[in-house]
Amino acid sequence: MSTSKKHILVVGGGFGGIKAALELAKHKDFEITLLSDRTSFRYYPTLFHTATGGLYAQSSIPLHNILPEKRVRLATGTAKKIDQKARTVTTEEGETYSYDIVILALGVVTNYFGIEGLEEFSYGIKSIEQIREFKNHLHGQMENDRKADLNYIIVGAGPTGIELAGALPAYLTKIMRNHGIEDRQPKVTIIEAAPRLLPHSPQNISSAVQKRLQKLGVELRLDQKVEGQSSDALMVNGKEIKSQTVIWTAGTANNPFFSHNNFTIVERGKVDVDEFLRSSENVYVIGDNANTQFSGQAQTALHDAVFVANDIAKRHAGHTPVAYQPKKPITVIPVGHGWAAVEWGKMTFSGVVGWFLRQAADWVGFHDFQPWWKASQQWMTEFGHEEDCKTCDN
Repeated sequence: MSTSKKHILVVGGGFGGIKAALELAKHKDFEITLLSDRTSFRYYPTLFHTATGGLYAQSSIPLHNILPEKRVRLATGTAKKIDQKARTVTTEEGETYSYDIVILALGVVTNYFGIEGLEEFSYGIKSIEQIREFKNHLHGQMENDRKADLNYIIVGAGPTGIELAGALPAYLTKIMRNHGIEDRQPKVTIIEAAPRLLPHSPQNISSAVQKRLQKLGVELRLDQKVEGQSSDALMVNGKEIKSQTVIWTAGTANNPFFSHNNFTIVERGKVDVDEFLRSSENVYVIGDNANTQFSGQAQTALHDAVFVANDIAKRHAGHTPVAYQPKKPITVIPVGHGWAAVEWGKMTFSGVVGWFLRQAADWVGFHDFQPWWKASQQWMTEFGHEEDCKTCDN
């Protein structure tokens, strides 16, 4: 590795990490290493669709198909320790990576809030592995028991829970028919601790989404607290609901890497950063990990990545840095086929126009990492279907 170039280590293979590496790769004075705990990029906005019959390729893109091989070195491992004095990051696998500047974009982990049984018995849709397990469970019930579950329960009425709830009834109806099970309609229920859906969105968006879900036959149980789970039931407000299919979408926590390495943790468990998204002189923290106004959304991670890459380039060129300015993301939440709710600045609307906007947004999302022709190919996978099913037609 040339000593004349500044070595930048990017830790995390999500939206923020990949975008930062791509932006930095435009500068010939930098040598970039991207350290990721997985070999594929996980496109979160389409995971709900993959979980309800969409192609796995829709939500997973190999990192080597995104990163320019000659400009970004790809390393695989899980970051465990950072030594800011020595400027090194060590992985759980025992590898050590040095840096002049490090960008930490590690994402979040699932938070079960200490509720007994959830981690053991509930399902998730935050990774391809979780989705495969979930779909195998759905098909396995119908293949082995020859009947659907009594209740399909989604815990959490944030965007992920809403998107899944909108798509799940039609998907269940389809696979029940494919398995020859048509004796009853599947029952899908959302359980939310807050008094309304999408508690962080405007009231009119919440109301529109509620009407849409009810039209799709989804039962809503609001202002209800999950207290525990067993292999065949969920305890809610002191009452047992029979179910072997509980999908947990209700909570996340910051990556434990930061608390384990003595970063300053502030509001919402996020890392304290300065006006340039730095936790210290040579350490940037971006995306879900940083305590910024709109932390937690993919568009924010992308915005942070572009800002940090520009900040590093400006400092390297001897220019005066400009402070970070948060940018409110556009929120588009699909609820079943052909309908989505949109929050765009002060403007809100819902319906088929929102659905087409979401399709366009996904293409833009893919294009953030790939040339237009590759982005178009990736976008087209949204119209394909595949199943984890041994006894029915795909």
